[in-house]
Formats: sequence, C-alpha cells, structure tokens
Amino acid sequence: MLIRLKGGHVFDPAQNLNGDICDIWFADGFIVSKPDDTRMPDVDYDISGKIVMAGAVDIHSHIAGGNVNTARLLLPEQHRNFVARNLNHAFSTARWSSTEIGYRYAQMGYTTVVEPAILPANALDAHFQMADIPIIDTAGLAILGNDDFLLRLLRAKASQNQINDYVAWTLHATKCLGLKVINAGGANAFKNNVRSFDLDDIVPDYGVSSRHILQTLQRAACEIELPHPVHVHCNNLGIPNNVDTAIATMQAAQGLPMHLAHIQFYGYGNQGERGFSSESAKLIDAFHKHRNITMDVGQVLFGQTVTISGDVIAQFSRRDDASPQKWVIWDGECQGSGGVVPYRYQPTSFVNSLQWLIGLEIFLLAQDPWRLFFTTDHPNGAPFTCYPQLIRLLMDYDYRLECISQLHPQAVEMTLVKDLKNEFSLYEIAIMTRTAAAQMLGLKDRGHLLAGAIADIAVYDVRQNKEKMFRSAALVFKNGDLVVKSGDVQIRKKATTQIMQPPFDAQIRRDVQHYYDQFYNLKLHHFEVENVSASQLDEERFTTHACGKPYEVLNER
Repeated sequence: MLIRLKGGHVFDPAQNLNGDICDIWFADGFIVSKPDDTRMPDVDYDISGKIVMAGAVDIHSHIAGGNVNTARLLLPEQHRNFVARNLNHAFSTARWSSTEIGYRYAQMGYTTVVEPAILPANALDAHFQMADIPIIDTAGLAILGNDDFLLRLLRAKASQNQINDYVAWTLHATKCLGLKVINAGGANAFKNNVRSFDLDDIVPDYGVSSRHILQTLQRAACEIELPHPVHVHCNNLGIPNNVDTAIATMQAAQGLPMHLAHIQFYGYGNQGERGFSSESAKLIDAFHKHRNITMDVGQVLFGQTVTISGDVIAQFSRRDDASPQKWVIWDGECQGSGGVVPYRYQPTSFVNSLQWLIGLEIFLLAQDPWRLFFTTDHPNGAPFTCYPQLIRLLMDYDYRLECISQLHPQAVEMTLVKDLKNEFSLYEIAIMTRTAAAQMLGLKDRGHLLAGAIADIAVYDVRQNKEKMFRSAALVFKNGDLVVKSGDVQIRKKATTQIMQPPFDAQIRRDVQHYYDQFYNLKLHHFEVENVSASQLDEERFTTHACGKPYEVLNER
C-alpha cells in the first residue's frame, strides 16, 4: 500500500530540510522516493500546515530490568488501576506498566527507546519486559566494569584481544546494542566497605584503577567497532565539585569516542556558603575542547520520581533523602550492585532549584545539538512524560523566566540561565531527538526521512505552546502503520529490539563457562538470551545492525 503525507513542513536534518514543504511517501513499512507522476497513493493524508519529523529516538531511559521492577514493587502507591482501557491486557492500566510506557512514548512521537543499563545476569528478564512494551522499538546497553570476571581478567593482565572478545561475547549473550560502564569498579569496591570511589582509586583485591577499567572497555568498544561509544556513568555522581571528575573522564578518553551520561549530575562546584554551586560553564568549556565526547543532559524537573541506578555508592549515600522514606540497596553476586531511592524534586529547595538550572545552563551553553542529547535520565531526573515541558523550556525564553521566578532565589543568582536568551528551533530539536541520536547509536534505518528508512514518522499540529504541541502528536506512524491519531493510540503493535552482534573468538565462551561452573549454581546457557525458546523472544523480535564506524547520511553541517 502506497501512502502519502501531503504538504507538511518537514524538519529532517539528514536532508537539510528546515520546515520545507514536502510530501513524504512510504510503502510496506519503509519510506520511498516519490513515484512517477502517473501513480497515485492508495491513502492520502493532507497535513498542510503541520510539522513533520522522523520518529523520535531516546538514547537513555530506564524502561526495563531489575531496578525498574524493584521500583514498581517499592512504590505500589504510584500505581493506578482506574481509567480502564479496552485492551483486555494484564496490568495495562497500571502506572509505569509496559503498556503505559509504550503508549505515552508513542503519543509524544517517540518510536525508539534505549534502556541504558542491562545487567548481563538479568538480561533475559529485561528482554521479556521490553518485549511487552507495545509500539516502540527498544534496545539495551550491557553493563560491564564491576563484574568479577572482567576484573579477574584485568588483574591477570589479560590481553586487549581477550577483553575485546569478552565484550563482544557479552553483547551476543545479552542481545544488546552497546556497552555501559557505571562508576567503573565502584560497585565492587562497595562490597569492601568503600563509600567513595574516584577515577584513580584502586578496586580492593583486584589492584586495578577505575581509570584503567574504563579505558580498557573504551578501547574494546572502539576496536570491535561499536558505532555507539562506550556509555559512561562517571564516578562521584551528585557530589559537590564533581565537575573535575567529569573533565578528568573526558581527558581519560585520550581522543577516542566516549559518551557521558546524565551530565547534569556532574555540573557541580563547591562554592558559596552552602558548598554547592554551578560549574556548567567550566564543564561546557571542556566539552567544546574534547570533540570526541558526546553527552546527554539528564535534566531535573520538579515533582515526585524515583531514582534507580547501578551506582550503589551514590544510591547508598542518598538513602536518608528518600521521599517517601523507604529505599532498596541490593548486592549482586559477581556482577555488581544497585539501589532504588524515591525522591521528590521541589522548586523551594536550593539544591533542587540549582540542579534544574544547571541542566538548562548545559543545554543553552553547549550550542551543539549534534553532540548533546535530550534526556531526563528517566526516571532519575524526571519521568520521560515531562519531555514536552523540557522542550518548551528550551524553546521559550519567556516561559523559562516564568518558571525561574518560582525557584529558590539564591540558586537563581548563582547561575546564568536568566541571562541566556537563546531559544532552540524545531530544527535543533529534530537534530537532538532524531537524526543525531540515531546516528550515534548506529541505527542507519531511522532518525531521518530518507528513502529506505523505516516509516517511523511523527506529525504535529503547530502550536505556540510547545509543551502542548509535543505532548500529543496529530499522527504517528510506526513501520508505516498509523499508531496514534489526535493523541489517541489506535492499535497495540508489537515492536522489535535493536542489537549488535560483533564477532569473537569462541575460546572466550569456554573461559566464561568454566567461570560460571565454579561460581554459579546455573549453567552459562541459562543466562544467554539467544538460547531461550519463547514466543515473545523469537528471531523476529531482534533486528541486527552492522558494526562499524557511525554512519553519515548528513550533508555538510
């Protein structure tokens, strides 16, 4: 079936389209070139005056896995069982259920979301959860950097090739798209009663530094040619003056590609009578100097949320700030630790106000949407459902001032936000949330509207209030199927998970098998996603993308 979207204002940075009036054609789930003049579309949508973009891509959002489920169990009061939907599907009306995740993302025009922290031992569970999320495609990043097997390899001075094989095998076993490092070595150090861990600190019993772990894994990601750089949760999250840690981590990359996650939580200084201040300008100055670095922001927005992380040191340190006053810290045998701490960000709080302001400072000072990405580190900084509000904050200076007037005045005086009058354009929003995001992940088939891309398309009504505009898309197509109309979900559609499968020497699997035989009560194949026979995880569930350097569909920028 040939479908045409006629007369919309197209924002597609891959083609340098900046509001140009164009027709978009697609058939059999893919965007196609305009057919010859004699062929008419089978279905025609007149979208004159509306905004057209590719489906949005979220590079960092915690939507599945052990910590997500633990948060659901910890906070039953956050669930809801009303506003029934006619889906006849278990838990479809529960708050933060898989159904709501898929629906709410699709309503905003998102079609691909990356879960950035899949523990290899829990990968199967995470994939079952992602398979239950309707409409949106998913992907996962496999966590390494605190597991006992890797640290044993480093202690034994294993070759870089052995490390590369272990990373590649891990991606095969977990069916993930890329590699995540969380406070390298910190979780294992926590088991030895370490409560702070810097980049050059040594992991007890293993004799390797956090820096060495990080650089070794970064080199592995580069040498096996993962398009997405190693995705780094730095040391010292949330600690005053941790901006120096973030900058030291940029320097540690040694010119190789590296992505720093939720960087707002590392934009902190220790100035002022409270010992807490903004160092966004210093952070962004380093970002501009290190062109090999990409970052996502992890914007804080006000309201109730829950923080979830594999950074057990950070989570343990903030347990007394839990709101409501309950929390979970867990220790994973041989594979790291984590924690769940509910939290409420409040505009009357000096610290929370400053966090909100620092995130916006980073967005507004960076002025590079090709390397700085749009996230709230869902749910840590704010739920992803707050994205439309964040878009409005970036696009509307007057709205920013209105919000600033409600903040703690001392925090406002310590930042530049009220004086930063630049406003993001629709084209820049399309770069951050579509084209650049897909490019960095190595997903050549999405994030743009070129012929051959999957037909993931979002259409928006033009509104002065950008929060209302991006909260409820006029039309959303997923693989060519109309899934959202006037903000309402039309069909519950199965989606796919995006993966990389780099080659590796089979010896590494035998080595890991021997390790599992020694230390686990289950066989290795019980943890390998590919060996599971289940209808939800059949071969059609996974889409394999090619390794190699990040693709270039972009004209000269």
